[in-house]
Amino acid sequence: MADIIKGNRQGVLLFFIFGLSIYTTTMSLSFVLGFKFLIPVFQPIKELLVLITLGIGIYQLKEKLKLNVVDYLMGAYFCYTLLYVVIPLGDYGFSDRLSAFKSTSFFPLIYAAGRFVDAGKVNISRYFHYILIVAIAATAVLVYELMSDLHFQTNTGYADYNFYYFGQEPTGNYGLTWTFETETGFRRFASFFSNPLEYAAATLLALAVIAGLYTDDENNLKISAFGQLALVSTFIAIVAALSRAPLVSYFGMIYVYAFITRKSYMLKTFHYGFIAAVLYFIFLIQNEDIYSFVVDTITFQNASSVGHIVEWLAGIDAMIRQPLGLGLGSSGKVAGMLGVNVGGENQFIIIGVQAGVIALVLYLLIHIYLLTYTYKWIKILKGNERKIAIMLFLFKIGSVVPLLTTNFENYSYVIYISWFLSGIFIKSITTQRTAHD
Repeated sequence: MADIIKGNRQGVLLFFIFGLSIYTTTMSLSFVLGFKFLIPVFQPIKELLVLITLGIGIYQLKEKLKLNVVDYLMGAYFCYTLLYVVIPLGDYGFSDRLSAFKSTSFFPLIYAAGRFVDAGKVNISRYFHYILIVAIAATAVLVYELMSDLHFQTNTGYADYNFYYFGQEPTGNYGLTWTFETETGFRRFASFFSNPLEYAAATLLALAVIAGLYTDDENNLKISAFGQLALVSTFIAIVAALSRAPLVSYFGMIYVYAFITRKSYMLKTFHYGFIAAVLYFIFLIQNEDIYSFVVDTITFQNASSVGHIVEWLAGIDAMIRQPLGLGLGSSGKVAGMLGVNVGGENQFIIIGVQAGVIALVLYLLIHIYLLTYTYKWIKILKGNERKIAIMLFLFKIGSVVPLLTTNFENYSYVIYISWFLSGIFIKSITTQRTAHD
């Protein structure tokens, strides 16, 4: 906090990396160890740090900010969805609407905080190494979980904390929530993250970081021993999470990376690896439970796959009937806790159901423009700025499938880091354009 106030605004990344990765674990441990009085202090600290960082950035601004189309889209999305907090639309009160707004529309402020940070003053290599340290540490905890066949959250008071603060009854066979297991009863592990899906998303972030960190300006990939350990850690994590969407994204990111860096040997290796993976799965499905899990997924017969489709259809139907939205809280986190969750398993539909088609289009355009810009500027930028561009492009690619199947904006660790770095990236390219003008 002191460093941020002194002007070292990029220092907030330290909290995003080390604080948000263990955020839920810290909250639940504080609860069961008798430190409940600290929880109201801890809960808003991430938002407070973002607002302080943003405020200091604005205060210390010395020249007019050159705006980009992403800036306009972010501002339009934030202001438009803010109207839904004020307008009493839907079944929820002001406080619930405000909570839903924070869940779906806080990311423009995170982006804005990064927008005032100069990439040239950020030791991005150090922060990327910190992200990989978290990935390796998470896998170490995961190995313990696998060896003990016990969820880490069983010992941290996860269920008690969720029940006391969010009214969520323990569900599933392991006294946590259904997301900690597959439909056939296999355990899904989350290490010290809030749930297996957030852990899988964090693994995708770590994979993107590895690509950005170890790719030089000539597209040579030179991974150090530490980087190799991190890469192995990500592979172990993505397999153990048993989450289909991130698993597809993981290998998709590797394939896209090989394509954009023109690495023919990696593409060939990927193709051979895909064949090997198919053969491995043929071997695995001799186990009846795994066979059911794979076949039911492919044929959309398992509860999860059917559930996704039902939720999507319900959300699309709601948007057709109410193109201006049902009001904040009608889908996503708040609805899941307090009422009927309409289309709550697709980030795009969650936004469209709550704030209508206009908000959905703005949200889509933000992602499209960021993907376009990062891909374009990978070919132009050098050094730290290029590392950020590669990392963001691959992570955005990897986020596409999870965005379609989860309430992705709720995964604080990856959301805060990726949107903050997106702001730094846009700052970089607007500075580059100004220099060329």
